[in-house]
Formats: sequence, structure tokens, C-alpha cells
Amino acid sequence: MASFLELLPWLIAMTLLMAGSGFFSASEAAMFYLRPRIREKMQSGSTGERMAFQLTERPERLLSAILFWNLVINISYFAISSIIAIRLEKTESGSASILFAIASLLAIIFFSEMLPKNVAVLRPQKLASAFSIPLSFAVRVVDPIMPLLRSVNLISRRLIWPGFEAESYMDVADLERAIEHTADNAELIKQEQTVMRNIVTLSATRVDEWMRPRTQFVTFRPPVSRLDLLKHGLPESGYLLVSEPNSIEISHAIRLDNQYELADEEIERFAEPVQYMPWCATVAEAFERMSQRHREVTVVVNEYGDTVGVLTIEDILETVFQESPSRARRLLNREPITKIEDSIWLVSGMLSLRRLSKELDIELPETNSVTIGGVMQDVLQKNSEKGDLCDWGPFAMRVIDFKAKLGLLVELKLRPEAENES
Repeated sequence: MASFLELLPWLIAMTLLMAGSGFFSASEAAMFYLRPRIREKMQSGSTGERMAFQLTERPERLLSAILFWNLVINISYFAISSIIAIRLEKTESGSASILFAIASLLAIIFFSEMLPKNVAVLRPQKLASAFSIPLSFAVRVVDPIMPLLRSVNLISRRLIWPGFEAESYMDVADLERAIEHTADNAELIKQEQTVMRNIVTLSATRVDEWMRPRTQFVTFRPPVSRLDLLKHGLPESGYLLVSEPNSIEISHAIRLDNQYELADEEIERFAEPVQYMPWCATVAEAFERMSQRHREVTVVVNEYGDTVGVLTIEDILETVFQESPSRARRLLNREPITKIEDSIWLVSGMLSLRRLSKELDIELPETNSVTIGGVMQDVLQKNSEKGDLCDWGPFAMRVIDFKAKLGLLVELKLRPEAENES
């Protein structure tokens, strides 16, 4: 008992140092996990959020201070651990000393590194705001020696890498050459070529060709509660779309897979603004603007300003990384075009005319529509219904089925005169 009482002050000191190391580890994860649009909101938020924003404005200063304090604390922790291990070896046994050394190492790894950082990335905004005041004080304490730390860092780089120079950014040609020289796997080369081709395709694909149509999503009018989500189910797009209070037009969106806790009421306060693009804009233009403004959802509007669909960042990424991207397959979980017999195909109304022309190797007439459904609506001059028939270009088209959620299912038949011409 006397031995334990002698070690108790040292154990308390180790516990406090472990807590201090955990604080700086969690602060590092929380501060550097903040996404740009969250930082923008924090700029005009509470006092803690504003201080967190100011700290992240100078990331090198913040990171240097965090690493400095973590180093000091960890050195102190292991120094005390060594003292206790030596005393245990003298009073108890060598095995007790070894076990304590291993336990102290595992404790600081778990409680000061793994656990704090895992918790911090789950709730970065809350923890960054809560930690900002003590962290700001810790950074200011280190400020007087910061020039010395920078000098030591510079001297170390000069001694270790005296000829080290920053390289210019790689361009597309450099990337292609790197792939050619490093990839000896034919399948990998094929995947890289597919991605490059799909990226180029973004500049030729209109947003109304790749968006989720209005019938494919539900809009929630504020206030939004958990009961609303339970009633309608989780959105297939992964985003909860919130409208203006007095209209059905979308103004905000919440990415649900990134929300680890939601209030029972007024969920819309977690929502982020969306951006608006005309139906004739390209997917590449939408993606560029989403990147610049840190938005994840684009609302597609027609010439009257009405919402006709939405395009999410996941929809665009699927276009890039899938070998044969298809909106019908993504939204309806079915193949966009299926051959029934010679010169007869079953296609989705969402099938793009570009995809149809490529799949069948047939030149199609010029039209303002981008999908089979749009063509039928233009030709019939009305909303398509089951059993509707029409001719367009080389095809005779018949609506096999129509459901508001699934859209059109159309039978395309190559007309005999068109087949003879081909």
C-alpha cells in the first residue's frame, strides 16, 4: 500500500498528461477535418466558431503549435512512466516494470490518439468550437518561439535535402506518360482510359440529361422532423431536399450519410445551400461551379425558373468512374436498353439519344430533346401514356408502360424502310 501511495502522484500526473495529449490530438483532427463550407458558416457563428475559423486561417501556425505541445506532453508522459517503471523494478519485480511500460504505451496510444481523433472526426464543428478558446491560448504561448521552430525546420531541410526543389504541377500529358510507364496491368490502363474519356464527356453532357427528374425525389417543406423522414423513407439520392417555407422550390440540402446525429425537430437547420443551373448547362460547368462554391447539390431549372431536377456530386462522380454510366440504371435499377429481337428494343424513357445512337450505331434526326421520353412528348405534343404510338426518325415507338416513379418504358422498332436504307 505504501508503494502505491508513493506512486499515486506520478500516476495522477500521467493521467493529466494523457488528457492533455488527447485534447491536442482531438483538436488537430477536428480543426483540419472542417470542410470549407462549414468553415464559411463558422466565420459568422458563435464566439467559439469564430475563433476556430481564425485559427484555421493560419494552418501552419496551428499545426506547429499542436505538434509542439503534443511533443512536450508525450516526452513528459514517458519520462514519468520511466520513473515509475524503475521504482517498480526496485520494489516489485522486473515483470511488473515491463507490464507497466507496455500498459502505459497502449494507454496513451488508445486514449490520447485513437479515441480522441475518432470522436473528433464525428463531430468536428462542435469540438472545434468548444476547443477553440483553450487552443487559441496554447497557440499564443508558443508564438514567441515560432520563429525558432521555423528556423530549425528550415535548417533541417537544408541539411537533409540540400537540393530539394518544389516541382511544378503535373498537367494531363504528364499524367498520361506516368500511367504508360508505371502501369504494366492492361486492366488498369483500360480503367484509366475510361476515366479520362468520361471526364471529357462531362463537357458534352447537359445537366438535364444526367439529373434526377422531379418525379424521382421528394422535397420537404420546413419545419422538417424525423417523422417526415420515417413517413417518406430515406431519399435514394442520399440528400434531404428542403424547400422554401412558402413554395416547393428547393433552397437547401442535407447530406444524410454525413450526419451522425439529427434533432427530432427542425432538421433543416443542418442544411447547406444549393446552387442553380439552367437545363442547357453542361455537367462540367455544374461540377466546376459546385467545386468553387463548395456545394454538393445543383438544382436544375427550366426557362421559367421552375425546378425540373437535381444533380448531386455523387451523380457526377458515377459518371466519371463507371465504365458505362447510365442514368436509368442508377435511378431505376434496370438496364436502359434491352434487345428483344432483331430490330426491336425495349428502352427506358430516360435513355439519352446520345447513348441510343452509340449503342445502335444509327444516326438520329436533330432534336432539342435529349431523351426518348422527351422525343415522344415533342412528337405527341402531350404527356405520354400507355399505348401511345408515334414515328420518329428511323423508329416506330410504342409506350409499353408508364409509372410516375419509374417513367416510360418504350418499345423501339426499326421501320422497314429505315432498315433497308441502313
